[in-house]
Amino acid sequence: MSHVFHRNARAVPPVASHGDGIYIVDTEGNRYLDASGGAAVSCLGHSHPKVNQAIKDQVDKIAFTHTGFFTNQPMEDLADRMIAAAPDGLESVYFVSGGSEAMEAALKMARQYVVEIGEPQRHHFITRRQSYHGNTLGALAAGGNMWRREMFEPLLIDTHHIAPCFSYREQRDDESEAEYGLRTANELEAKILELGADSVMAFLAEPVVGATAGAVPAVPGYFKRIREICDQYGVLLIFDEVMCGMGRTGTLYACEQDGVTPDILICAKGLGAGYQPIGAALASTKVYGAIRDGSGFFQHGHTYMGHPVACAAALAVQTAIEEEGLLANVRAMGERLNDALHDRFGNHHHVGDIRGRGLFRAIELVADRASKKPFDPSLKLNARIKKEAMARGMMCYPMGGTIDGIQGDHVLLAPPFIIDESHVADITERLGDAVDAAIESTST
Repeated sequence: MSHVFHRNARAVPPVASHGDGIYIVDTEGNRYLDASGGAAVSCLGHSHPKVNQAIKDQVDKIAFTHTGFFTNQPMEDLADRMIAAAPDGLESVYFVSGGSEAMEAALKMARQYVVEIGEPQRHHFITRRQSYHGNTLGALAAGGNMWRREMFEPLLIDTHHIAPCFSYREQRDDESEAEYGLRTANELEAKILELGADSVMAFLAEPVVGATAGAVPAVPGYFKRIREICDQYGVLLIFDEVMCGMGRTGTLYACEQDGVTPDILICAKGLGAGYQPIGAALASTKVYGAIRDGSGFFQHGHTYMGHPVACAAALAVQTAIEEEGLLANVRAMGERLNDALHDRFGNHHHVGDIRGRGLFRAIELVADRASKKPFDPSLKLNARIKKEAMARGMMCYPMGGTIDGIQGDHVLLAPPFIIDESHVADITERLGDAVDAAIESTST
C-alpha cells in the first residue's frame, strides 16, 4: 500500500528506477521511450552527466540562500545567459519553481505595473479559449481549459476569453490563412472595447498552444496584429512559453518565429529539463523599469525562488543545449518527425490533423476525416492510447477536450532534443501501433 497521494487515487504507477538517455527504466526492468519528455520537460533526457555534476558541485558550495538576504552566482549567471539570448526589450528575469508560479508572478507583475504607472483602473485579463496557463488559482483562472477549471470555478477570479488561433478547427473555407489570422486577432480589439479601452491589463497567449489543444501554432501574422492591438490600447502582452519555449519549437524562445516580443514572457519545463524544479518570468524594460523607478519593490515572492541548485542545474542545461548544437537537432529531427508522422498517419482514417513546430508535434484523432467529427468523449480514446503506448514501452501525452474542453482527442509528442533518426522511427512505429490498438478497442 502506498501512502502517497497519487494523481490517480485508484492506481499506483510503475516505480521509476533510473534514467538512460531518452529512456526511463522502472524497478521491474521495463524500459520506456520518453516521447513526451514527461510533460515536455526532459529536453536532455534523463542522465546528462554535466547537469548531474553541476547539481553536485553546487550542493557542495551552498544548497540554499533566501533571496531576501542574498543573491547567488548561478542565478546571476543564468539570468545573464537568458537575457543575452532573449528577444530585444526583455531585460530582467524573476526566478520561481515552476510554470504555474511563473504565471502567478506574471499576473501580479502586470497588476503592479498598471498601479505603478498610475492606471489602477486596469483590472481585466483577456486570454484564449483552449489555452492552459497553470494550475494555481490565478493561473487556472487565466487559462481556458474548461475541464481543469470546472470544479474550481467558484474560486476563480473573473477573466475574459476570446477564440484561439486554431486554423484546423476554425478557419473558414472561404478565407485565406492571413484573412483568418486577422479576423481572429481582431477579436482581441473587440473584447477590449467591450470591457472598456482603459480597463484591460494584459492579454495572455501561448505562442504554440500545448496540452489543451495539442501543439497548435498561430497562423503567420496573427501575433503581429495582436502586438499592434496591445500597443494601441496600452495592454501588456504576456507570452506563456512554459511548454513550447526554451528550444522546444526549434528556437530558444518560441515567439522568435512569430517576430513578436512580449512585455512579459514566462518559461519553465525545458529551462531546467526536469533536473531541478525551476521557472522564470522575463520582464521588459518597460515593466521592470516601472517597478524599479516607482515603489522599487515587487510585492510578491516565494521561499525557493532563485534556488542556487535549481539555477545551477538550469545553467548547465542551457549550456549543454548551446554547446551540443541541440537547437539545430530540434529543427532537423522535428522535420524528420513531421515527415514520419505524415508517412504513418497522413492517410489514416482517424487522424484529421498533424501539426506543430520543432520537436513539439501532435496528431488530432477524429471519427470522420471529411467532417472532422470527433470521437464520442465517453470512449476516452486518449486514455486508451496512453495505456496502449505504455504497454509498448513508450510515453506520450494524449489529451481529451481538444475542441471545447469536452470533445476531441489528440496526442502530443515532445521528445528530448537528443533524439536521432532511429528514435524518430521508433516513436512513430510505437505510436501508430498504440493508436490502432486503442481505436480497435473502442469497437469491442
